[in-house]
Amino acid sequence: AVFSGLQEYVEAVSFQYFIKTRSLISVEEINKQLIFTAEDREETTNMTSNSHDKQPHTWSLKVTPVDYLLGVADMTGELMRLCISSVGNGDIDTPFELSQFLRQIYDGFTFIGNTGPYEVSKKLYTLKQSLAKVENACYTLKVRGSEIPKHMLADVFSTKTELIDQEEGLP
Repeated sequence: AVFSGLQEYVEAVSFQYFIKTRSLISVEEINKQLIFTAEDREETTNMTSNSHDKQPHTWSLKVTPVDYLLGVADMTGELMRLCISSVGNGDIDTPFELSQFLRQIYDGFTFIGNTGPYEVSKKLYTLKQSLAKVENACYTLKVRGSEIPKHMLADVFSTKTELIDQEEGLP
């Protein structure tokens, strides 16, 4: 449960970081955020003093490279949904930006390929589907964008997404 929780944390932090900076957060930066310090008060052995000594305690969690990769792979699904909702809001620039970013992530994952853990290659398939949906959205915007009124773009993309899912055998 801890590992899947860390992956979900990486997904959320990565998505938030992307929204703010339009870049990918590093595993080192995530691990810096997972260091916690608390002060613990213990009575001194000196009976004449009522003062307390403060001793800091530090706890930390470490996100492994595998958990980082799996969290980033999950984040690509959120980026795909951001793309489709951006189109629905009339924002036609974000899908092209997301397409380039997702392509870079996908290319990075293909370098790992089947040499990494089984979970990574499994997530690669889902990442590829998300990339295909975003690229399809960009293609439709480029080719048919001027033909479709902006308020109807969301309907066009939700239909195309359903068709892609059916072709891939997804529910």
